[in-house]
Amino acid sequence: MRGVGCPGTAAGTLCGAPTLTLARDHSTPSRESPMIRIAHISDLHVLSRTAAHWRRIIFNKRMTGYANLVLHRGRVHRRDYLLAVLSAAAAQADQLVVTGDITNLSLEHEYEEAAALLDEASRRTEVTVVPGNHDIYLTSTLRDHRFPQHFGRFNQSDLPELAQDLPVGRYPCVKLRHGVAIVALSSGVPQPPFVAAGYIGHAQLEAFEKVLAHPEVQRRTPVVLIHHPPIDPRPRLVQLRDGLVDAVALRRAFAGITRGLVLFGHLHVRVRCALRTPSGELAVIGASGAALDHPDSSVRAGFNLYEIADDGSVASVEAHVLDPRSGALERMAIRNTLGCV
Repeated sequence: MRGVGCPGTAAGTLCGAPTLTLARDHSTPSRESPMIRIAHISDLHVLSRTAAHWRRIIFNKRMTGYANLVLHRGRVHRRDYLLAVLSAAAAQADQLVVTGDITNLSLEHEYEEAAALLDEASRRTEVTVVPGNHDIYLTSTLRDHRFPQHFGRFNQSDLPELAQDLPVGRYPCVKLRHGVAIVALSSGVPQPPFVAAGYIGHAQLEAFEKVLAHPEVQRRTPVVLIHHPPIDPRPRLVQLRDGLVDAVALRRAFAGITRGLVLFGHLHVRVRCALRTPSGELAVIGASGAALDHPDSSVRAGFNLYEIADDGSVASVEAHVLDPRSGALERMAIRNTLGCV
């Protein structure tokens, strides 16, 4: 998956408890530090094969997801990796943000396990979550309000009057912290089999524009969270199957922003690109799967860490990637591409 070009929109032109041993001191950072540290994880795909009863999966989209689990994900998603990454990320950061696909088949038991893991992380740092396509696998998942029931406690907005009541919870969710405004958006919607695309929707986009115009947000650096990639140079038919359907509208909403971060997941690869606006430039950064066992260090389990000064400037961007030989989390640069796909 590599970038191949630049979208030509005027307001959004693309450019340029584990058994593992942790290598660094992961003591909790001082909250008096002038720097806010944000750890970014994604695509946990918390699963429980014992919970995947045939009667729950055989006649719906979960059948394709379960086949994928048995044929592929069961070999590469490791719980010990996930526990190590969560522990290190929570210990090193003031904020832990999770950009979707927290569960694998959106089964109740998976939600319970994932919520327990994030509850443990929240004892050490503040947690914010957005849903991915795997968290909203079926229409019944929305009807049962499964996502907000299990994860709504992590998303208490400082600007609740600007949030929309969505089946997945109240979004946009805004957290105002020092020189940063964390803004969480939902792109998770039910889709037919073999379709994993996301959609923000007109109402949420309008609310997002109001959030960006709010004086408390304008005087801070925005850090926007979404599951699907906001920049996608792939053919439109591919985007409709696996991308963010209304990505162009989202990029237009950034027109007045001079700087900030847009964080996403979904692609299972660490990547960084730039989104130029009429007013400045945003860094668009993807995180890989937090539990993946893979030979490529840009894919293997880990988390991204961003340091932002009180004046809103982004001081550092780096990945902490698990080394399977030593069991340590090693610092690595996140590669730049022309596109984030």
